[in-house]
Amino acid sequence: MFTRLVSCSRLPCRIQERNVCPLSIRAFSQANFSLPRPHGKSFAHRSELKHAKRIVVKLGSAVVTRDECGLALGRLASIVEQVAMLQNEGREMMIVTSGAVAFGKQRLRHEILLSQSVRQALHSGQNQLKDMSLPVLEARACAAAGQSGLMALYEAMFTQYSTCTAQILVTNLDFHDEQKRLNLNSTLHELLRMNIVPIINTNDAVVAPPVPSSDLQGVDVISIKDNDSLAARLAVEMRADLLIALSDVEGLYNSPPGTDNAKLIDIFYPGDQQLITYGTKSRVGLGGMESKVQAALWALQGGTSVVIANGTHPKVTGHVITDIVEGKKLGTFFSEVKPSGPTVEQQTEMARRAGRALASLHPEQREEIICCLAELLTEKKDEILSANKKDMELAKASGRFSQPLINRLSLSTAKLNSLAIGLRQLGVSSRDSVGRVLRRTRVANNLELEQITVPIGVLLVIFESRPDCLPQVSALAIASGNALLLKGGKEASHTNRILHQLTQEALSIHAVTDAVQLVSTREEVEDLCRLDKMIDLIIPRGSSQLVRDIQRAAKGIPVLGHSEGVCHVYIDSDASIDKAINVVRDSKCDYPAACNAMETLLIHRDLLRTPIFDQIIDMLRAEHVKIHAGPRFASYLTFSPSEVTSLRTEYGDLECCIEVVDSMLDAVDHIHKYGSSHTDVIVTENEETAEHFLQQVDSACVFWNSSSRFADGYRFGLGAEVGISTARIHARGPVGLEGLLTTKWVLRGEGHIVSDFSEQGSMKYLHENIPVPQGGFS
Repeated sequence: MFTRLVSCSRLPCRIQERNVCPLSIRAFSQANFSLPRPHGKSFAHRSELKHAKRIVVKLGSAVVTRDECGLALGRLASIVEQVAMLQNEGREMMIVTSGAVAFGKQRLRHEILLSQSVRQALHSGQNQLKDMSLPVLEARACAAAGQSGLMALYEAMFTQYSTCTAQILVTNLDFHDEQKRLNLNSTLHELLRMNIVPIINTNDAVVAPPVPSSDLQGVDVISIKDNDSLAARLAVEMRADLLIALSDVEGLYNSPPGTDNAKLIDIFYPGDQQLITYGTKSRVGLGGMESKVQAALWALQGGTSVVIANGTHPKVTGHVITDIVEGKKLGTFFSEVKPSGPTVEQQTEMARRAGRALASLHPEQREEIICCLAELLTEKKDEILSANKKDMELAKASGRFSQPLINRLSLSTAKLNSLAIGLRQLGVSSRDSVGRVLRRTRVANNLELEQITVPIGVLLVIFESRPDCLPQVSALAIASGNALLLKGGKEASHTNRILHQLTQEALSIHAVTDAVQLVSTREEVEDLCRLDKMIDLIIPRGSSQLVRDIQRAAKGIPVLGHSEGVCHVYIDSDASIDKAINVVRDSKCDYPAACNAMETLLIHRDLLRTPIFDQIIDMLRAEHVKIHAGPRFASYLTFSPSEVTSLRTEYGDLECCIEVVDSMLDAVDHIHKYGSSHTDVIVTENEETAEHFLQQVDSACVFWNSSSRFADGYRFGLGAEVGISTARIHARGPVGLEGLLTTKWVLRGEGHIVSDFSEQGSMKYLHENIPVPQGGFS
């Protein structure tokens, strides 16, 4: 059997007529076929594509060729690697490929040029060659010359991955005869059973020229004239789960790509054809986008899911097929299941429009919305807590969530009351937010410039567990006039839903309900991070892993946040016993799951084996805090606690690391080496030491004799926060209302022109600062 498989890979085979006829795509130009019995329903969502077992990959001419003549070897190699990888995962892969004509044209041109140059050199008796013109090459001759080479290339590439291939050539006549069609079906099934990748192409050396007017016709019949219709026919015939059609465009657009307002369609549904304006066909090949859409819809109704995507983009070609199978948002996905609500793109557009209306409201109106939301949190507390109880029960029953995450998921009456107080405080501070004049300059006579505060635009906040984040962030967006998209975790879905309903109820009093949207579709976080033309800022709230994933996934969208909360408390040799114990207890035990909780306790070396050290250890044990020893601390102990594996650990629970340092400067060095620039604390009675610490530690928050838990927007008097940023531009530390505003410049003149300020001009620059009155608005 092994010998048979190897020979199959090494010898491109034209399957004989009594077994199966070689396959030809354009050859179907005049043949119509009844739609086979549907083998099942197509996948309704991208996330289900990972379950696809049998996959057809169609490679268009624009993908296979790099120009009018020649193959794109790099692209082909990456595509082969992906197909082989999926095949080796246990999937059944088939390829419908173009390229024989292009490859043959390249070979024939080379031969003709070589032949002409030799003849001309012999005829002229010299090496100087005259201009040589190439004859027009007939496509069937090119196909005959290129078919064997194309297959040999595929075979050589797949051999690198220990994957066997087989060539199948077909013509139109093969589909007129029912027996031949059954033979083809049988052969393909046998190849797949033997773990062989069939590579299917038309026998272009013998087919008739294509008929331009024929194409897919109707719903129950199909006529084939190009690789798109061939791939659709084979996918349905072979009951494939997924057809991936790779072309030289990102997918299906509502109008020709490159035209004004052309938008990529993420999901295309049957019946949406009237919304599309088609452009010209690809630079090579026979099919255009209209052909692809009709083929895709035919395959979809036959039970095969379809994705049309770009197979030529250098940044995605190396993983486009595997990304599609993983369910990532690439290209256009064809689905028969239309969602009941708007898509996330539509939600973003709705939010942006309503956000602009929100920003244009009077400050008192935005304050009224926020205060209404605060009232609703207390009025509807029973409904909120009931929904939260349901989420808590489901999270515990699933067994998939750690105790810190479950703690963050929990809401209480006290929490809701605290939220309401913070929102009212925020409402008051929102009065002088949007439109505040920061600077006023008299550029010249009757030419005045203002710098004023404006909203950032559309914010995307992605948060895990903590449903209390939703009203906080919503109120901040309202106060700053920003549109908001919220993506919460499934574990808090019931709580998030009712909190969002209350937010929209508050927004409705001034007809800006759509300004805050809750994304409840199956959008993956990585897909949301690709909406760079629609979203202006991403704010992640959750685990360090979530933040890191978003920072990696965000392409062209700024991310505001911190990846970790490794906070330190340093106990100096001059520390007060009572202050040290209280600060350490509160920093670690008040809310261990918070990002501003202490994770590492640094002890001055002189305090070891002193009453202050013993009392701190006793207090931590009494609070059931698990202690991990740093390397230096462990060296001082005969029987030490478990030694840490990393000094950069964020425990998020009743655990902490203890390490010994020689001095305040040593503590600063340790914080800079192992900290996350979040919040760091010194406990000391020495003012000079404290001031040096406050100046030298390069973190977003640095405290003296105060708990790290004060690093919070509400406790800072900001009313609420969208998170704590450890970035070094725009906003740092707890990000409240000010961090969600940017500025724009407004210039008011009377027909001023720049040329009037030249050396020969009549005007001079003044650049005088104009005082801005308290509470000045543009």
